[in-house]
Amino acid sequence: MNLRTEMHVPLGGLNLESPVIIASGVWPYEAELWSPERLEGVGALCTKAVSLNGRAGNKGVRVRETPCGMLNSIGLQNGGVRSFLDDYLPLVRGANRPFLVNLVMESEREVRESIAALAEVPGIPAIELNISCPNVDGDGMAWGISAESAAKAVRIARSEWKGALWVKLTPQSPDLAGVAKAAEAEGADAIVCGNTWLGMAMDIKKKRPAFQRVVAGLSGPAVFPLALRTVWQVCGAVRIPVVGCGGVASWEDAASMLLAGASAVEVGSALFTDFDLPRKIVAGLSAYLAEQKIDTVSGLTGLGRHE
Repeated sequence: MNLRTEMHVPLGGLNLESPVIIASGVWPYEAELWSPERLEGVGALCTKAVSLNGRAGNKGVRVRETPCGMLNSIGLQNGGVRSFLDDYLPLVRGANRPFLVNLVMESEREVRESIAALAEVPGIPAIELNISCPNVDGDGMAWGISAESAAKAVRIARSEWKGALWVKLTPQSPDLAGVAKAAEAEGADAIVCGNTWLGMAMDIKKKRPAFQRVVAGLSGPAVFPLALRTVWQVCGAVRIPVVGCGGVASWEDAASMLLAGASAVEVGSALFTDFDLPRKIVAGLSAYLAEQKIDTVSGLTGLGRHE
């Protein structure tokens, strides 16, 4: 099956050669991993989180394996927007793939300054506005809990950024459909649904929580059924494209997300055990489409919602 024609997905202002997107925070900034061979099957990439100023991240334990998943409390460690532009943007551009800058939703002043810095540089295709990180205080997930705060966040970003704007939601919101609709109303081009789920671990030797912040973000195959349900809900609430994210670890998972209404999927934790997963997902989807006599991968989107 021809990757360019059969698997092509126009999505939220970007043109993807496949519906597989590398989620923020998981793909290392090492040149050998950005070669065409290592990126086979990848339709787009999200950068690691970018904030206005550098962040050291959280102290103590940052990653802990769980059954069928992992907990992380990285804390958005990064060198700041200027460091990203100077040190990593050339590498990201050189991958010859659409990419999104995962932008931390900080204070209004900080996010405006970050977007201004990004806007000075030509050729950045899109921003993925992160209103969903569970591992920081005062920003991140706090913006994505209610429709009102999400609307304000997207309104701020949209007023500064004229390119494609995707918004990454938190599954911790009690009104996920309302948050998605608010983001759509304020000009989001696509919704990413969603981020990690809050969990925790106990260090039984120390008899205390394993993470200094107590809670951490749970990802991996364990959360896939939960993520699929949120994708179903959000796809039923908005008209803009939705990207399914959470526990995707196989082509069957990707197909399920698409059938539920997603236009593409983001793959994260599963890449820690298999860098070749995007190619395998595309190959599996291609064979499945041929078997089902469906001409394009976009033809799979929402098919599971039809009676």
